Amino acid sequence: MAASHMLFCFWVLLLFMNNAAGETRHYKFNVEYHNVTRLCHTRTVLTVNRKFPGPRLVAREGDRVIVKVVNHIANNVTIHWHGVRQLTTGWSDGPSYITQCPIQTNQSYIYNFTITGQRGTLWWHAHISWLRVSIYGPIIILPKRNESYPFAKPDKEVTIMFGEWFNSDPETIISQALQTGAGPNVSDAFTINGYPGPLYNCSSKDTYKLKVKPGKTYLLRLINAALNDELFFSIANHTVTVVEGDAVYTKPFVTDKLVITPGQTTNVLLKTKPEFPNANFLMAARPYFTGQGTFDNSTTVGILEYEHPSHHNHKSSKNLTIIQPVLPPINATGFVANFTGKFRSLGNAKYPANVPKTVDKKFFFTVGLGTNPCPKNTTCQGPNNSSKFAASVNNVSFQLPTIAILQAHYFGQNGVYTTDFPTQPLIPFNYTGTPPNNTNVMNGTRSVVLPFNTSVELVMQDTSILGAESHPLHLHGYNFFIVGQGFGNYDPNKDPLKFNLVDPMERNTAGVPAGGWIAIRFFADNPGAWFMHCHLDVHTSWGLRMAWIVLDGPGPNQKLQPPPSDLPQC
Repeated sequence: MAASHMLFCFWVLLLFMNNAAGETRHYKFNVEYHNVTRLCHTRTVLTVNRKFPGPRLVAREGDRVIVKVVNHIANNVTIHWHGVRQLTTGWSDGPSYITQCPIQTNQSYIYNFTITGQRGTLWWHAHISWLRVSIYGPIIILPKRNESYPFAKPDKEVTIMFGEWFNSDPETIISQALQTGAGPNVSDAFTINGYPGPLYNCSSKDTYKLKVKPGKTYLLRLINAALNDELFFSIANHTVTVVEGDAVYTKPFVTDKLVITPGQTTNVLLKTKPEFPNANFLMAARPYFTGQGTFDNSTTVGILEYEHPSHHNHKSSKNLTIIQPVLPPINATGFVANFTGKFRSLGNAKYPANVPKTVDKKFFFTVGLGTNPCPKNTTCQGPNNSSKFAASVNNVSFQLPTIAILQAHYFGQNGVYTTDFPTQPLIPFNYTGTPPNNTNVMNGTRSVVLPFNTSVELVMQDTSILGAESHPLHLHGYNFFIVGQGFGNYDPNKDPLKFNLVDPMERNTAGVPAGGWIAIRFFADNPGAWFMHCHLDVHTSWGLRMAWIVLDGPGPNQKLQPPPSDLPQC
């Protein structure tokens, strides 16, 4: 009896340890060429495992994930696990020349990380040049075993990824633009799960269909993987309940339309109509844009199709009425501010909002566009045809080094980057008023150094230089709390009085409002070198990016782990 009791206890302990420790999940990502036809254009596309979009990565909270990435293409490549905290495993974060040198042709690299304290929808994508336009896929982090969602379990879960399609090679587009200084050519279509939908030329067969049953609840995992566009999304004649953003549960709220920036994820619950509605409903996405340049002013649609209770004696779905959604106007900044303001953390005992109440270091960063002068004896196609487009943070346009910053930091290599990134604009001006005459940026590889566990407050201010524009800023290695946002110039005396320190939304990517500001807070509790950049890739290419260096803490779990033996060399 005693022996069997001990054996039972042993199994219970083993089960408990397995639940606590999580599993190890292995994936192999082969980066390879794949011919894809959209809009009657066939193009050789860079993919993972010849899938477009790429394969799902599924894990549970607490699991260890090991992904072997093998590069079979001519381009250098890296993969970023967007939104994964990478606690002490910065070597696996993926941005090229920040945490690693890229994986060269016929080389491989093993990304090895544990998903700690996170559950929900994230995504992975290439993080070098514009390769993420086709190298991307979802990350689905399920709650720990025996844990449930903080909302009723849905009948089914569906992933919806928004993307962009170019008829010509995006790498050629951006390299030409950087050479001439002009704005790059825009995409030819937006896509839902890789399909443009019937509003585009030659694409009625390339339409995503979501087949649903009446009276059911569907969890839609929405991911904006578009390259350069924030998107509005709506399902005709249906409302959804927002329950999560960037893998953080929210206080639920109902909406019939939403906005999602590149880099962001939003989980929504869709309750279908109680009975067969005798209609099909379009799901549509199109850009939110306030800038001065050109943009892809088109709409991608999928179809929400109800399953008929009996498949006989009813009109074929081709004859059903098609109902279209109403999306906000292209430049509906008021709607965007109102919508993003509805996001609130659950902020309860189980899912607390651990927002810093006091602040050790305050930073004020301007984000926006600018110019670089035309090189001597050349003509440029940027502003006034006499300069090149640039973008900057605090007027510093970030130049990528030729050695990874994390490597230089860890091994104490000098001359790769400097630690003198300005904590505020060197020359203050009326940020959202009439722009200054001189719009030239400074260029450099500058970073901010933070001692471990510093509580940080960062205000990011949009500027009107070359047009006020919304900038979705993504911080690697961290979630941050959005404690305030507003329009016009940030007022350091009045605006902090309205900060939300009770249940602010926690995310990894947030839009700096067009002609406005956003205030975020976080604890610098993850040692390493962490990229922060605009998730509109054209702005990243122009230099709207910078790096934070977070030093080791005193404890054993507060230090950057040593680099893996297969870390790629530059």
